[in-house]
Amino acid sequence: MTEPADATARRAVKPVICYPVDTLPQPDMALYAGFRAQAVKTGEVVVAPRAAGTFRVPAGGFFRISSIEGPQVGDLNLWHAEDLSERFYSGKTRALHGTHVTTGQRLWSSFPTLRPMATIVADTLGWYGKDDFGGSVHDVIGTRCDPYTHNLLSGGQYHHCCHSNLTRALADATGLPLQEAERHVHDVLNVFMCTGFTRDTGQYFMKASPVRPGDYLEFLAEIPLLGALSACPGGDCSAQHSSDQAACHPLLVEVFETPADVLGDWVSPRVNAYDRSHGR
Repeated sequence: MTEPADATARRAVKPVICYPVDTLPQPDMALYAGFRAQAVKTGEVVVAPRAAGTFRVPAGGFFRISSIEGPQVGDLNLWHAEDLSERFYSGKTRALHGTHVTTGQRLWSSFPTLRPMATIVADTLGWYGKDDFGGSVHDVIGTRCDPYTHNLLSGGQYHHCCHSNLTRALADATGLPLQEAERHVHDVLNVFMCTGFTRDTGQYFMKASPVRPGDYLEFLAEIPLLGALSACPGGDCSAQHSSDQAACHPLLVEVFETPADVLGDWVSPRVNAYDRSHGR
């Protein structure tokens, strides 16, 4: 293919940030730290390897995802605890905060609510930054490993991809039939996963996660949450996923509730104020 005469000039055009965030409401991290100091642990779930578990967090409470035995990544889904139609929107989170998230950034909900669902308040892998390959941790670019893509590329019927794990867990937590629960499973936050895009081909890559036992990612629940976490069959994602070959380890989810008198007059963020008229 022949390049046009002005190809170099076209490539040299400077980029423009799609969504400048100067006006984006910022979390009050000092307030949240005060909540956390008085929050009380109310439960925990150990998520078995190649499986998923669910948990509930009241608004103003916290949840912590920890590595406890060995390097392991997890795929996280979030819903409003009383309304599954309000769910985590990874694409908009990516557009607002970038390909990977860390302390002080938020997980945003789907249309039409588009509001913060959870705010990251602690990240022991925050030191990692971006490596020489362009990789970083806690990504909102990968979709989740699933049996459909596995079947498309490799054939066979594998039932412990994160998509299937999350589907089973949500069905068990809600009593929904499996196929109905599946419709609510959505693109994830890849907790602890180290990913990026290759510079030459632009392909999504994964590499061994830097997570070690004792590392954690912690969130404040901005609204009442139902969460589901899958301990990915890829283990630390250093080689492959959607198989039983990788070494896999459990993940721990702990839930903490902030006493009502500590929360005071704090309330969940309001739903998005767009009038939904869509020009009609």
